Amino acid sequence: MRLTTKGRFAVMAMADLALHSGLGPVTLSSISERQKISQSYLDQLFGKLRKRNIVVAVRGPGGGYCLARPSAQISVADIVVAVDESVDATRCGGKANCHDEKQCITHDLWMGLNEALYGYMSGVSLQQLVDGVSRSKSEVKKVIVSQNVTKPALASV
Repeated sequence: MRLTTKGRFAVMAMADLALHSGLGPVTLSSISERQKISQSYLDQLFGKLRKRNIVVAVRGPGGGYCLARPSAQISVADIVVAVDESVDATRCGGKANCHDEKQCITHDLWMGLNEALYGYMSGVSLQQLVDGVSRSKSEVKKVIVSQNVTKPALASV
């Protein structure tokens, strides 16, 4: 299971848009330059994001793209789903027919991973991403503190 370039680039480009949208519409050429993503690829991604009402295109001089709603209301999952990205750990695409037309023995494990990953991405907003806040960091920190976990000392040689 892996998130492909399409999903990663879409999230990177949207984070860039959110960071730079305070001054008005942002051009794909400027995102392309900053993020090192080809403009033609961004055209494809932003076409899909526009169809899903995540971004709005502004035409004419000074045009570009703006967020269709506040960044706090756009999740990473919204972006990934909008560009038709599939993050699936199963061999069967969730159809439960991976073992001679039956569900394989590990199907529920991989489906649980899919649900957890989607849930995680749904819980991280574009605003949190831009602010450098990751839900996992705060949750991991809470677990470490509550369990009094410390780093093991390095053994000397």
